[in-house]
Amino acid sequence: MNYIDQNPLLFCRPLRLVSACVSVLEKGLCEIAAMSVQVVAAKMAEVELKDIPSKELAPVSPLTPKAEDKGLVKNEPNVAVAAPSSSAVAVAAETVVVRGEPSLSPTPSPNPAAKMPQASAMKRTDPQQNGGETFIGRDGAVAEAPRMKKIQFADQKQEFNKRPSKIGRRSLSRSISQSSTDSYSSAASYTDSSDDETSPRDKQQKNSKGSSDFCIKNIKQADFGRREIEIAEQEMPALMALRKRAQGEKPLAGAKVVGCTHITAQTAVLMETLSALGAQCRWAACNIYSTQNEVAAALAEGGFSVFAWKGESEDDFWWCIDRCVNVEGWQPNMILDDGGDLTHWIYKKYPNMFKKIKGIVEESVTGVHRLYQLSKAGKLCVPAMNVNDSVTKQKFDNLYCCRESILDGLKRTTDVMFGGKQVVVCGYGEVGKGCCAALKAMGSIVYVTEIDPICALQACMDGFRLVKLSEVIRQVDIVITCTGNKNVVVREYLDRMKNGCIVCNMGHSNTEIDVASLRTPELTWERVRSQVDHVIWPDGKRIVLLAEGRLLNLSCSTVPTFVLSITATTQALALIELYNAPEGRYKQDVYLLPKKMDEYVASLHLPTFDAHLTELTEEQAKYLGLNKNGPFKPNYYRY
Repeated sequence: MNYIDQNPLLFCRPLRLVSACVSVLEKGLCEIAAMSVQVVAAKMAEVELKDIPSKELAPVSPLTPKAEDKGLVKNEPNVAVAAPSSSAVAVAAETVVVRGEPSLSPTPSPNPAAKMPQASAMKRTDPQQNGGETFIGRDGAVAEAPRMKKIQFADQKQEFNKRPSKIGRRSLSRSISQSSTDSYSSAASYTDSSDDETSPRDKQQKNSKGSSDFCIKNIKQADFGRREIEIAEQEMPALMALRKRAQGEKPLAGAKVVGCTHITAQTAVLMETLSALGAQCRWAACNIYSTQNEVAAALAEGGFSVFAWKGESEDDFWWCIDRCVNVEGWQPNMILDDGGDLTHWIYKKYPNMFKKIKGIVEESVTGVHRLYQLSKAGKLCVPAMNVNDSVTKQKFDNLYCCRESILDGLKRTTDVMFGGKQVVVCGYGEVGKGCCAALKAMGSIVYVTEIDPICALQACMDGFRLVKLSEVIRQVDIVITCTGNKNVVVREYLDRMKNGCIVCNMGHSNTEIDVASLRTPELTWERVRSQVDHVIWPDGKRIVLLAEGRLLNLSCSTVPTFVLSITATTQALALIELYNAPEGRYKQDVYLLPKKMDEYVASLHLPTFDAHLTELTEEQAKYLGLNKNGPFKPNYYRY
């Protein structure tokens, strides 16, 4: 074995060096064509120009790679690079590349008067002429070629400048921000914003049937809303089953339901189910940010009296509720509320209406607290159903819905990375449990604050550190409130937060974060995108406030439809129960949904998972002291 065989790498190195030298040489030859005219003139006496066949060169675009760059031109001494004819230059000058493909101008206009000498010519680029080219003929005459045009995307620029006109009177910067954030919520995806600056209260709109008993953003969005409702129907099997089973019986015939909930595609399925069961409905929104405009349009087109749009003011909010209630010739006899605002308004403005109202169905912690306060004070004059604390609401909507939607809301608004972030969750009820589980699974370091020792112990057993908010407020990256209380995050804590801290609320009420204390002259508010604000301190520190302290998931994102199907079915059954209950069954108090109904709601959703329940034998049922058809747990059972 010779030395090279033993050391093959030594043999490879010269080959690589030769290859590199060839590459450098080829590159240098390619650059000769661009030499200055002085150098070329000096060489003219030594180099004999030879005629090149009169065959015209193909037009070359300045945006496409040169042939010599690709190594396709061999080194031929004594042969000058031929200049393309004037027509070829003109065509090349008009070449524009769109998405990587060259396209020729439909009307190239070569200038015959500027025709250059035949192929034997040298060209050079004069830096002082901004890219203009000159050609040297065989006789030594110098002529200037047509100057290459700089590519101007005039059509695109004009189109871009036109865009703000489609967005009404908003500025360009705001329109871009708005359009980018509107896509985070289906509520604004199809907005025709030519009249966005006009309040729906100032517009006269009619549906295809000529009715104008509604107030929404834009009735033209109805088709888009209908498609969203159809999608929601696929994920709400229990409501669809209830609609089929009870449609013939019409258990809500004669019911006049006034509702105040989030107006989303899921609520629309509930409203249309109530209508199919015989009820008349009038509806307002319980949150100024959660309305999906196209869904409201679809409901209005379908004949429902809907008064809501995304981005209402406080005055608009109460005006919409009043329009639902105060209408000539229509008296509600059932209330479906979320947060207690509708019930509060009727008590305040129209207390005589309660003489004909058969019952109230309430689904939120805040609203239920208000009902219990009225009952304790002896002011609750109709029966009320506490849906929030029913098993099918609390153990599913509050837990599983928040477990998924907390991440969705934070991602859409802030694009935050959860891994490694320090997060404090205030409250470890079902909502807090769902939020903590999701954040922990994403790699966040999660702290919990809690007043209830039982919930606190659960948090500890689940692996979370129980703290006081004051202990961690300086170090956490995200603060989430889930208590249903008020003044959980006060100005003192807001002042001590680190720069860039994200603050949001997952409880229904907007009282948990003391937003009012931030509206002071020394603090600057800066709108970043829809429902996202920077609150800036004099020293430059800023926090990111989401939805102005209102409910994050429904204000800034969406929620899982299947989980809402469980809650909506529970609401529908509660309305049916209260409306059809015989006189005296329910007194002027707050009640939980009967256990049998909770189990019925759950059973309607099991076929979606192809789930099969085990049935008790007569002997087993007797041993447990149960009816073999349920209910299977006593009322005191904690799921």
